[in-house]
Amino acid sequence: MAPARLKALHPLAGAVTGLSAGAAVAILLPGGLGAGLGLLAGGAGCMLAMRAFERRGLARHEQAMAGLGEVKVRLATNAIRLDALSQRVEQMPMRDADAAPARAAIHELTAEVGLLGDLIHQVATTLADHENVLARLPEPAPVALPAPTAAPEVVLDPEAARRARAEKLSAERAAAAAAAREEAEAERAALIGKALSEGRLEVHLQPIVSLPQRRTSGYEALARLRLDESTLLLPHEFIETVETRGFGPTLDALVLTRALAIARHLGSKDGGIFVSCNFSRATWSSSRALATLTRILDKYRDHTAHLVIEMPQAVFRELDPTSLGLLGAMSANGVRFALDQLVDLRLDPRALFDRGIRFVKAPAALLQAHVEGRVQSDIDAGDLAALLARMSITLVADQVEDNPAAADMIELGATMGQGLAFSPPRPVKPEVFAEPEPATAAVAAAAPLPPPVPAEAARPPLNIVDRLLGQDRRVPAPPAPPEVAPQEARPERLPFRAVLRRASA
Repeated sequence: MAPARLKALHPLAGAVTGLSAGAAVAILLPGGLGAGLGLLAGGAGCMLAMRAFERRGLARHEQAMAGLGEVKVRLATNAIRLDALSQRVEQMPMRDADAAPARAAIHELTAEVGLLGDLIHQVATTLADHENVLARLPEPAPVALPAPTAAPEVVLDPEAARRARAEKLSAERAAAAAAAREEAEAERAALIGKALSEGRLEVHLQPIVSLPQRRTSGYEALARLRLDESTLLLPHEFIETVETRGFGPTLDALVLTRALAIARHLGSKDGGIFVSCNFSRATWSSSRALATLTRILDKYRDHTAHLVIEMPQAVFRELDPTSLGLLGAMSANGVRFALDQLVDLRLDPRALFDRGIRFVKAPAALLQAHVEGRVQSDIDAGDLAALLARMSITLVADQVEDNPAAADMIELGATMGQGLAFSPPRPVKPEVFAEPEPATAAVAAAAPLPPPVPAEAARPPLNIVDRLLGQDRRVPAPPAPPEVAPQEARPERLPFRAVLRRASA
């Protein structure tokens, strides 16, 4: 078997060999070093291929020039032979008629040989000109190789690869879940905003009873939002969305108007029963929203005596001077306030009274924690009711869930209580929010119509005196029989508690 010659290989063999070597080095040596060596091997292979192409081109050029020289030599030899042949033809004893065709053929061959020599000379001249032009061209700028990039590290541990795939899949699922959750929250916020704009707010009342008699002294208005016929949202289900989306002032205005309608209804009864309502944190932190609510209260100041506005303890401690001034304006209109959502018992009864606070609603669990010593405070839970009562502030035990807790609150001196131990919240009847009819219209509607007066036959007066006095002599009609007035049914008198129970049923 003959040995392989390197010159017989294709010029691209070097490039293929260099790239293959570079890929093998990059795979076998992970990291930046392997990638760099692989790029260097690939570049070396490309340079070898270019060099091989250049050598092959030069060899072909030399071969072409050598072939042209050989053709030129052969043409010159043939020309000499043709000259010798023509001389021999001239020396041969032939007639002119026989020698003429031979001479013509010889001259034709001589002309063709000369033409071929001229063409070859032109080709050689053109090749020489191309060589001169290529020699005068500038050297090509070296091609900058790209910077070696970090090749992906080959992971040989299948467990690590499995963990990486699991983490990637978990991240994709978390991103999809977050996108779906954001879309659902946006849709829910749109439904809540539409319900508020259409006024689909329902109010449920939870009684606030006196202790220990458990007699109803007031109600707390708890908001419910009706999304559709089968969906009723509780406050903890929509209040966060309302405050986040900026719907707080709209919600509070609706709650206040409903509470004022209930206060108007309670004002028509005896007993001094009140209704309390809550505002969102966004309203308490906005002077403009508080000013709007103040104008509403000023318009319905006749009913504010039966209205109590609850305020969280944290909000009360953060009120700015402008909000405190609006608070004083509300208090001047007869509105009373209740301190709600207590987180500790650090209270100043005199400061609370000066700000219009007349009720303090403390969670039963907080009071019980102070009694058991699980929470330390400067004020003893047993003395809190008496301390507040000195400043005409009533302690209300809130979130009383069962009868044992109610008994504990009575022992602590709580004057009022609220919670499921006394009654759950109940919806308000729609007629409570209806506008009352004016008294004159009601009397006019209830009064019977007067009987029609029979027409009297009139005739001209008998003398001038009667005419001047305007006394026409009339013929009286026969008297109508007296109508017997129907016996009206006397309205049933109901106790006040029964009326309130129907209103809150």
